[in-house]
Amino acid sequence: QVQLVESGGGLVQPGGSLRLSCAASGLPLADYAIGWFRQAPGKERKRISCINSSGGSTYYSDSVKGRFGISRNNAKNTVYLQMNSLEPEDTAGYYCATLPACSGQANGWGQGTKVTVSS
Repeated sequence: QVQLVESGGGLVQPGGSLRLSCAASGLPLADYAIGWFRQAPGKERKRISCINSSGGSTYYSDSVKGRFGISRNNAKNTVYLQMNSLEPEDTAGYYCATLPACSGQANGWGQGTKVTVSS
């Protein structure tokens, strides 16, 4: 079973950038699509980005399109989420998850990393 660990969260000012990492162990990450989700306090968890197993196809929600970029390095068993032009509305817990495909359901979660966008 693959285990996922997110890192890279923190406090950043509006307009700033962060890069989140999702590191996998246990099984080759290349076998999975990886999604990034976020959950703000009191709100449901939502998928914001996804990358297929080869890295050739990506998805972004409207809320992050044009500001966030997802990438993967299968040799390092890591998926990244580059977040630019951050807004207070991006404040949330960020989670990565394995999926059979980006159109499928998440079936394995990391513990999350917190992102706070505030001046």
